[in-house]
Amino acid sequence: MRYRNANDIFPDELLKEIQKYSQGELIYIPEQTKKNWGEKSGSREYYVTRNAEIRKQHQDGKTIAQLADEFALSTDSIRRILYR
Repeated sequence: MRYRNANDIFPDELLKEIQKYSQGELIYIPEQTKKNWGEKSGSREYYVTRNAEIRKQHQDGKTIAQLADEFALSTDSIRRILYR
C-alpha cells in the first residue's frame, strides 16, 4: 500500500474537517466493501475446488494415504478435509 497526500485526494472542506480530529497522523481508511479471505487472489476458489476433488476421489476408493501423497498434504490434513 502506498501513501497519498490528503491534499491530493480530499476537497478542502473535507480535509479541514478531518484535521479537526487528527493532524499529522497516519490514518487507514478501509474499503467500503470488505472481501472475504482469498476472494481477491482466487485462493479461496482453488481450495474449495481442491477439497471437493479430494472428497470425490475418496468416495471413488482412494485411501487417505494415497490422497496425502497425491496432494502433498499430511494424512491429518486429508482427514480434516474429509470429515469437516
